[in-house]
Amino acid sequence: MAQIGQTEVCAPRSVQVWRALVDWLSFFCHIIVQIVRGAPSLAQILSYVGVRFPLLASSGSSFKPLPVSELPLHQFSATKVSSLSGVDVGGTQDRPLEKITVVLDLDETLICAYETSSLPAVFRTQATEAGLNWFELECVSSDKEYEGKPKVSHVTVFERPGLHEFLRQAAEFAELVLFTAGLEGYARPLVDRIDSEGRFSLRLYRPSTVSTEYREHVKDLSCIQSDLSRIVIIDNNPFSFLLQPLNGIPCIPFSPAQPSDNQLLEVLLPLLKRLALEKDVRPVLYEKFHMPEWFQIHGIP
Repeated sequence: MAQIGQTEVCAPRSVQVWRALVDWLSFFCHIIVQIVRGAPSLAQILSYVGVRFPLLASSGSSFKPLPVSELPLHQFSATKVSSLSGVDVGGTQDRPLEKITVVLDLDETLICAYETSSLPAVFRTQATEAGLNWFELECVSSDKEYEGKPKVSHVTVFERPGLHEFLRQAAEFAELVLFTAGLEGYARPLVDRIDSEGRFSLRLYRPSTVSTEYREHVKDLSCIQSDLSRIVIIDNNPFSFLLQPLNGIPCIPFSPAQPSDNQLLEVLLPLLKRLALEKDVRPVLYEKFHMPEWFQIHGIP
C-alpha cells in the first residue's frame, strides 16, 4: 500500500518535470531559430522569458501594441478615445495644423551615459569601431564636497545612432521639448552638447517632475500645454507618462552595446510624421500601444 501511494504521488511530479523540460527545450529552440533568422532584440528576448513590455520592434519600422492575450476583459473603449478631442480625427482638415509637440526623454532614449571612472577604456574603443559617436563631459553636481566646493563628475556619453539627423528632421514639423528626470547640473551641459543648434524650445529637469502614489519622477504633460490632442512623449520608461498614457510612445532602451540600433530614424521618425497629420494623436497611439490596459495590468487604474 505504501508503494502504491508513493507511485501515485511521484507520477504527476514526473509528468511536471518532463513538461518543464519540454518547455525549456522549446524555449532554447525558439532562441536558436531567432538567431538563425537574425539577432533578436532585447525586447524579443525579454518577451520569450515572460517579461512583457510595450516596446517598439527593433527589426523594422512598424510598432507593435501589447499582445491581445495581455489585455484585460474590460478594455478601454476605443470609441471613448476617439471622442476625446471633440473633432473628427483622420479625414480632411479644414485648416493647416500647427506643429505637433514632441517631448523627448534623455537617458536611454537619446543617449546613454556612464561615469567615466567606472567605464573600461576598451568599451569606448569598441563603440568607436562600431561607428557610435561618444564624448566625455564634466558635470557639476548639486552635492557639495567636504570643503564646500561643487562636486564635479566626469561622464562618458554615447549618442543613439541617428540622433542629430532625427532632431533636425523632427524640428521641421514639431516643437521639441526635452524632459528628463535627471538633475540640471548633469543634464544641461549634456543637452548643450547634443543640441548645439538649439532645436529644443523648452528643457525640463527633475524639479518639473511630480510624485504620485505609484511612481516618482512622473512627467505631467499638462505643465507644457493644456490641450493634449497634439502632444506626445517618447520615453524608454512608460511609467514616466502614466498620467497621460494615451500620449505616450514607449521606446526600446538604448545602450552602446546596440551599435546597429535604428529606432530614431526608422521607427520613431516615421510615426511622428504620421502623427503630425492627425488632429488628435491619442486614438492612433491607443490603437498601437493600448497603454491604458498596460497600466491596469501593472496595478495602475
